[in-house]
Amino acid sequence: MQLETLKIFCDVARLRSFSRGAAENGVTQSTASQAVQQLEDHFGVQLIERSCRPLELTSRGRAIYEQCREIVERYLELEHRFRRDGAKWSRQVHVAAIYSVGLGDMSQLVQEFARRHAPAEAHVEYVHPDQVYQRVLDDAVDLGIVSFPRKSREWVVVPWREEEMAIVCHPRRGLAQQERASPSALEGEPFVGFDEGLTIRRETDRFLRQHGVTVKVVMTFDNVEAIKRAVEVDSGVAILPRPTVMREAAAGTLRVVRFARASFVRPLGIIYRRGKRLFPCTQQFIELLRQYPSGNGSGGKEFHHASISA
Repeated sequence: MQLETLKIFCDVARLRSFSRGAAENGVTQSTASQAVQQLEDHFGVQLIERSCRPLELTSRGRAIYEQCREIVERYLELEHRFRRDGAKWSRQVHVAAIYSVGLGDMSQLVQEFARRHAPAEAHVEYVHPDQVYQRVLDDAVDLGIVSFPRKSREWVVVPWREEEMAIVCHPRRGLAQQERASPSALEGEPFVGFDEGLTIRRETDRFLRQHGVTVKVVMTFDNVEAIKRAVEVDSGVAILPRPTVMREAAAGTLRVVRFARASFVRPLGIIYRRGKRLFPCTQQFIELLRQYPSGNGSGGKEFHHASISA
């Protein structure tokens, strides 16, 4: 049984698609289908339930997939360690991140990673928090970036940074005249929040309860960008990570009021599947993330300084 066949099967199973698995290996969908069929004939069992969309592994397929994935990962690690034909071959790190991690910041990180570790490349996709965890568990990505990372035996959490949470409002609101305000200043205010079910929503609600504050939730969204747009048209006030609104504050479209006599931070963490072998390029990307300063929406000035001194 050729290693290429095992890898095609693993990619089809991981991506739950013959077409995407084929594209991952630079072959046609027909070739990918034949490779899986060849593996099924070899083991004498059905590995994939083809009537489902997206594809699902059978119970025997899941067991064989785990073993095949181990074989493929071991081989790729061996190839990475002993290949000596120069640095012409491409190494890639795939990352799934929550929307609010900061598109500008991540773009600069990706560019800096390519500069430091060419020919390695990092690719970042932005998805819902629940999808970050699922894509990590499915091996669709190497790393995930989440806020308020959940603890689990299924993945490892590497602490990244903590971001200060602050009040965000329209410049014409009374709150906008203050540099700092206590949580009680939000009492009775129309509030634009995160969707129920998101961890950041639960943490925000807990923070408000701790300070005996009741707000009037007028609308909710699942991402920071949508909340900022709602606040910019004065639909209400919000509590957001301060680094995510510094550009709008500098442009004068939003006002950021820091909390007085209260501390509320959003921890960000890097996650990967427990037991997953991290190739050197993936470890290097984690190291670069952890070197990156705690983010203030500075548009990369702090990062440039950090990269020089690193």
